[in-house]
Amino acid sequence: MIILGVAGAVSHDPSAALFVDGELVAAAEEERFIRDKHAKGRFPYEATRYCLAEAGIQPGQVDVVAFPYAKIPLSSPARWHYAARHWYAPDRALTALLHGNRRYHRNRSLLEKLVADLGINNARLEMVEHHLAHASSAYHLSGFKEKTAILGIDGKGEYATTFFGYGENGRIHKIREFYDPDSLGGVYGAMTEYLGFEMLDGEFKVMGMAPYGDPSRFDFSRLMDYSDRDFRVNTRLVNVIGLRRWKNAQGKGMYFSPKLVDWLGPPREGDEIDDPYVDYAASMQDLLEKVSLGLIGHYLGDILEETGKLAFAGGVALNVKLNQRILARDDVQELFVQPAASDAGTAIGAASYVANQMGDEIQPMRHAYLGPRYTNEQCIAAVEAHPRKPAWERIEDTPQRTAKLLADGNPVAWFQGRMEFGPRALGNRSILGAPNVPGIADRINEQIKYRERWRPFCPSILDRVAPDMLQTDHPAPYMTITFDVGEGWKERVPEVVHEDGTARAQVVTRDTNPRYYALIEELEKLTGNGVILNTSLNRRGEPMVCSPEDALNMFYGSDLQYLVMEDILVTKNPDSETQA
Repeated sequence: MIILGVAGAVSHDPSAALFVDGELVAAAEEERFIRDKHAKGRFPYEATRYCLAEAGIQPGQVDVVAFPYAKIPLSSPARWHYAARHWYAPDRALTALLHGNRRYHRNRSLLEKLVADLGINNARLEMVEHHLAHASSAYHLSGFKEKTAILGIDGKGEYATTFFGYGENGRIHKIREFYDPDSLGGVYGAMTEYLGFEMLDGEFKVMGMAPYGDPSRFDFSRLMDYSDRDFRVNTRLVNVIGLRRWKNAQGKGMYFSPKLVDWLGPPREGDEIDDPYVDYAASMQDLLEKVSLGLIGHYLGDILEETGKLAFAGGVALNVKLNQRILARDDVQELFVQPAASDAGTAIGAASYVANQMGDEIQPMRHAYLGPRYTNEQCIAAVEAHPRKPAWERIEDTPQRTAKLLADGNPVAWFQGRMEFGPRALGNRSILGAPNVPGIADRINEQIKYRERWRPFCPSILDRVAPDMLQTDHPAPYMTITFDVGEGWKERVPEVVHEDGTARAQVVTRDTNPRYYALIEELEKLTGNGVILNTSLNRRGEPMVCSPEDALNMFYGSDLQYLVMEDILVTKNPDSETQA
């Protein structure tokens, strides 16, 4: 069966994914092609075209198009819960009861237009509940054969915000859902806005800020009432709609209220992690962890005691500090976090859910290198066509030459192979550095990424080195979990160890990325450490680069001096030293 997954149901992060006979063969986010971060309000036309072309599939060959947004009947508690909890905005409450599937109908119309525009004429459309799509993206792609606990936490889909369930023999079973406005992801997003960042983009910045603060200084429990089996958000403070929203100077309504500002003071502005906002970030992170862990124990504890397997997706699954706490539970033996855990990953989830229902055996996700690739000849053509006329040369010993540049203290843009799917650069669209070089992280932050100075960087680690550095042999291929760094490693690679002594690690294997593995091995020969500093190849506010043209534009929009595209070494200054 050929099943295309299309995401874009909640007006951000549209994407496409293609399964052929149960194997995920291509996936990409629309933002990468149209160069508009999160591609808000768009549908994944270019991503869909790419997936079909990558697999050599004609539009008419697609059997099913799966979409992660379904009708929610009036008999469901979801719409009634939404109406009751939004009593203060009666127009919204009545709409939920009388026209509760209006977004479904809008999405269906947009999907039908995409299918028609692209000539996908023979396919059946299948609409999948949003949180079932998240659940499938984690469970069906995890490779777990045992009974598996499934967790989904995000802002919201149709109405559901939080999902507890389990997978067994390929089937997903619901245990409990929570509904809007009772949303853990929503509260974290509202506080993200309060802390001066953009919701749906800045939550990881709050997470990065939190280790610098003291969570005991402020009690954030007034944001929600909670127990191990339930939680109820205080909608007088956060997750607010309508007239309860605080508005900024430009008149934009936020997801927090004036009452929150009366309590905590004016919202944060700027890039510094100053008092008291750093402690607010720590308190928010602490509250998320406390509530989530309690709910996991109540709803999934029995399953975890039985098999120890947990699959996790939804935007909050990208909170690596929470994931470390989950993995530290005595009853969790293995945690699989879908690397594209946010709404982009629902393209994978919707397609895998339908493929499983139709009898395909879903193959485990082996890597996230699912996007476009480019040849040396395409890279050369892009360089020669660029108006800045960069100096370039074709090199034979690419890993060795690049490792020497890194060991000499230079950041290097590294553009190789197929683009990653999901928000993390995993060694194919990366800016790299030697993590033993003092100040390399600050230099990349200030001169290349133009982002907040306190933001951490991630280590990519050889699989044979990781158990010593991370003190565990738990799988970590996608930078979705932080680990405590072992004795002595902070001194060896200080630029990739965070304030709290942890690292958001990617363990690299020769099988999944042989060139990146070879580069880290060459760097190890020069520095003694099988570890490399890795951050995404983009500037602040931009999507990760996709094409050689994107890489060159980013190169000339930063202070980077070296760009390696496949076997092409590009430098800005013809007189720059490029010999290893």
